[in-house]
Amino acid sequence: MPDAVHNRIRIFVVDDHALFRAGLLRLLDADETLRVVGNADSAASALAQLKQIETDVLILDYDLGADTALSVVRGLRERNFQGRSLVVTAGLPDRDALELIRLGVCGIFHKKHSPEDLHRTIKEVAAGKMLIDQGYLQKLAESITMLRDAPSPLTDRDRSVLRLLLEGKSNKEIAGNLNLSESAAKAALQQLFAKTGVRTRSQLVRVALEKLRDEI
Repeated sequence: MPDAVHNRIRIFVVDDHALFRAGLLRLLDADETLRVVGNADSAASALAQLKQIETDVLILDYDLGADTALSVVRGLRERNFQGRSLVVTAGLPDRDALELIRLGVCGIFHKKHSPEDLHRTIKEVAAGKMLIDQGYLQKLAESITMLRDAPSPLTDRDRSVLRLLLEGKSNKEIAGNLNLSESAAKAALQQLFAKTGVRTRSQLVRVALEKLRDEI
């Protein structure tokens, strides 16, 4: 939840490049809806500080020198970290992108995008959305042909809805692509939730990718 006193989103930044980190901190400090509560230059420092600092959104550079974002995300998962993690990167292997999604990150943001895009992404992630850069989702979605080992068999429409979901489409866009009403698209998603035993869109994405991990 955002800061109750000032209604600001509490941000913690992890990046091993001092110049980039300083610039990012200045950028975030300029936004009155955000509050930077801490920063770190390594995975070890981040994990130590985050034991004590309540954070809504963790902004985490993928490449941390001797470590990667995976070290931080794994460590936080073991502690049941309550914040939401947004990985920022200039590029990462597809397998690591998949593993980060499986571990529960809420966003993968490419550094080529604008500061305005970053501000929007932070606020949407804080609000509960899962935002993965479309380049990574597209690569993963291209290999989706079926959801193996699902509790119930998937229909062709289930697979179509799932592919569009993995491409980041909204309910309205899914409906338009499949010539459905928006209510029918919502019903199709609910059917997928029931078949896979999940309750949210982000959980559905994770289940899909985990089941197809060997093929991606």
